[in-house]
Amino acid sequence: MTQEDAAAGAARSAHGRHRTPGSGRTQLRVGRLLKAHGLKGAIKLELYTDDPDRRFTPGATFTLQVPETSPWHGKTVTVREFRWMNSHPVVFLEGVADRSTAEQLIKAILWIESDPAEPAEADAWYDHQLIGLDVQRDGKSVGHVIRVDHLPAQDILIVGDGDREVLVPFVKAIVPEVDVAAGRVVVTPPAGLFEEIAEEPETGEPDGV
Repeated sequence: MTQEDAAAGAARSAHGRHRTPGSGRTQLRVGRLLKAHGLKGAIKLELYTDDPDRRFTPGATFTLQVPETSPWHGKTVTVREFRWMNSHPVVFLEGVADRSTAEQLIKAILWIESDPAEPAEADAWYDHQLIGLDVQRDGKSVGHVIRVDHLPAQDILIVGDGDREVLVPFVKAIVPEVDVAAGRVVVTPPAGLFEEIAEEPETGEPDGV
């Protein structure tokens, strides 16, 4: 997943991410299906990989992350064609031949089996590499990563801070540095994320006015 700034309210993930599902297999999140494009089943993609032309070759098969109520729950999809249209990545999937079928897949996250032998993508980490890292703000520890939540819009670092948990969006603007070797994550959170914002004292009118 490429690093991107979280700008204009866009919910985009800025760091590449891997996860280790309960099955013991390791998978890589490579994209999210955004919206149907045209009438022939094409779907625009949000990419979470630095090498989409390699990931989305014809025949590539992805596991779907969709709600349990979705007719696609528990199924996989296979790439029929991948192309760029007006600078936007677009994918055609086998068995998805019209717009109505494509719309059933909107917001689905695509996962692929990760090959340990292949080179790691830039700014990509396994969950177990992140869990336990010291979270530092301005050179001081504010907690430790206790888990990573993978949401449709972006990933979230769950930071243990005493007896509470702080949800930190895993985006470049807030998490500018991950140093696994040094055992730390550097955060630049907005005010109020790790501490309560002091309320402004009320300024009443002077007596007798």
